[in-house]
Amino acid sequence: MVKTTRERKQDNKFDKPKDEYESHLLALDRVVRVTAGGKQLRFRAVVVVGDQNGKVGIGVAKGLDVAQAVEKATRRAKKDVIIVAIKNGTVPYEITAKFGSARVLLRPQRPGRGLVAGGTVRVICSLAGIKNVSSKILGGSRNKLNNARATMRALTELRA
Repeated sequence: MVKTTRERKQDNKFDKPKDEYESHLLALDRVVRVTAGGKQLRFRAVVVVGDQNGKVGIGVAKGLDVAQAVEKATRRAKKDVIIVAIKNGTVPYEITAKFGSARVLLRPQRPGRGLVAGGTVRVICSLAGIKNVSSKILGGSRNKLNNARATMRALTELRA
């Protein structure tokens, strides 16, 4: 049976390829730049993407509206994906990393302990596929972007 163009379009509407990465919006900020002509309003989005199988990336982008900022940040995060060394569902050894004033400590845990991490570190580790890890944000920074970058730096320094 030959399908008409309309029937083919209806079939293809639901056959969109599933995205290989899961994404999570980490932070969304309203940024205002004051110039001589007035205020310029933009939105800054921080997005983390990962496949829960050892790949994770972070993207930051600004846009005129929230949807545009999130879309741009997601595209940028997919470009900057790193491969994380995971051993038995946890990190191979204890590691500390610093970015700006943010310092992050990641420690391996025995199987079944789970993700003992808060906020930014928890999101990144879960999207990377790390099942058992203990972490602590050591720096006094509550800036989510700097904490995320410190976590990513720790994960890139890991060797299996």
